Amino acid sequence: MVVQVWGEAALFTRPELKVERVSYPVMTPSAAVGVLESIYWKPQFRWDVVAIEVLAEIKQFTQRRNETTDLASLAEAVSGRRRVDTVANRVQRNAVCLRDVAYRIHAHAVPDKNSDKPEAAYRDQFRRRVTRGSCFSQPYLGVREFSAFFGDPDDRPAQPITEKLGLMLHSVDHSTTPPSFTWFDAELVNGVLRVSEQGIPATGAA
Repeated sequence: MVVQVWGEAALFTRPELKVERVSYPVMTPSAAVGVLESIYWKPQFRWDVVAIEVLAEIKQFTQRRNETTDLASLAEAVSGRRRVDTVANRVQRNAVCLRDVAYRIHAHAVPDKNSDKPEAAYRDQFRRRVTRGSCFSQPYLGVREFSAFFGDPDDRPAQPITEKLGLMLHSVDHSTTPPSFTWFDAELVNGVLRVSEQGIPATGAA
């Protein structure tokens, strides 16, 4: 399945840079999965991203963001037991973001063992939703304030960019405690990021 996404800005944070957020020059597979799930998701299948094409020139800009260091746990947030004091715990951080981005995502819908439908059924439903512009929630490009638009793919060529990107998050397994992560050695070749079938296992926070 192929879908084209674009937006005015994006931030795909490199995990090794914690304080000042710096974006990869290309959308990450995990961000692509987030966009796909916003358009169409069911528990009977998972998205497997195989390639991401960069369709627009890579342009960066710097943004100063207000963030809070006081985070409530999920249980506290649901129950409303504790109020987060964003004023007292506010910090300002710089972020290096991307401007005027456009990507073409290639992915498979992989049914699980309990699915009663073949991949083709999910593929056809996804294509209909893309053509109609339907989504379960507004997709975004790395962070929620950077909304993504999507549509059917066109024949625009990928940008002629080749660059080694270093380690990039491949997938997250939330069935383990703590969550387990896999990584891969990412490289942009003639504007195309190809995602390996399996990542390198690792543990800890992304």
